[in-house]
Amino acid sequence: MGATGNNSGAVQSVDRALRIMKLLSVRGRLGVTEVAGELGVHKSNAHRMLATLAGHGMVEQDPETEKYRLGLGVVGLASAVTADIDVVRDSRAASQGLSRETGETVLLTTLVDGELVILHQASSRSSVFGVDWSGWRMPLHCTPGGKVMLAHLPEFERNTLLAGPLERFTANTIVDPEELRAQLVEVRARGYAYTVEELETGLNGVAAPVRRPGGQTAAAIGVYGPAFRLPADSLNELGETTRRAAGEISQRLGYHG
Repeated sequence: MGATGNNSGAVQSVDRALRIMKLLSVRGRLGVTEVAGELGVHKSNAHRMLATLAGHGMVEQDPETEKYRLGLGVVGLASAVTADIDVVRDSRAASQGLSRETGETVLLTTLVDGELVILHQASSRSSVFGVDWSGWRMPLHCTPGGKVMLAHLPEFERNTLLAGPLERFTANTIVDPEELRAQLVEVRARGYAYTVEELETGLNGVAAPVRRPGGQTAAAIGVYGPAFRLPADSLNELGETTRRAAGEISQRLGYHG
C-alpha cells in the first residue's frame, strides 16, 4: 500500500507540473499565489513545484516581479522534437526514390534509449514488409542502421552500449564486442554499414548516416530486403547507392561536408 501511495503522489506531482507549464504557455507569467489558486493547492506546494521546474530550466523567475515564465529548457525540448520532425520531412522524397530504385523497403531509423527506432518507412510494391513498422524498435548491434548509429557515437557512449551482453538472433549475429568494434571502424571508413542475416535469417540490409549541419549523425537511412534479392555480393554496390541518398537528405538538412 505504501508503494502504491507513493506512486500515486508522484503521478499527481507530474500532472501538476505539466499543468503549471501549460498555464504559463497560455498566461505568460504567473506568481506563486496565482499558480496555487489555479491548481487548488497550498502556496507552499506551488512554490516547491515551481522551484523544482526552475531547477531543471523548465521555468524561470523574473527577479523584479517575482513571477514565473517558461524557461529555456522548454526550448531545448522543442528543438529536439522539431529536429526529428525535420529529419523525417526532409527524408521522404529521397526515401521514396531509393525504394523505387531498389525495389525494396527503406527505413529511416535513429537511436533512442539504446535501441534503434524506425522513424519512417517507404515501401515498394515488391517489398516483403506488409505493414508499416514506423515506431518499432530494433537492436543496434545486428542491424545496419544500428551499426551506423554506433559507429558515429562518441567512444564513451559506444562503449556503454556495448558493455552488456549482446543478444544472438541468428548464427551470423556478432556478439563479440571487440569484433563489432573492428567492424564499426570499417563502417566509418566506407560510409555505410551492412548486415547479412544477422537479425533474421534470410534478411539483409544496408544503411548510411544522415547528418545534421554540424556533422552529427541524426539518423540512418537503410535498404532492407530478402537475401535472395539482396545477396551478400551486391551489398557494397547497394551501399554506395544508399550513401548517395543519405547525402541528399543531409544536404536538405543543411550539411555540406
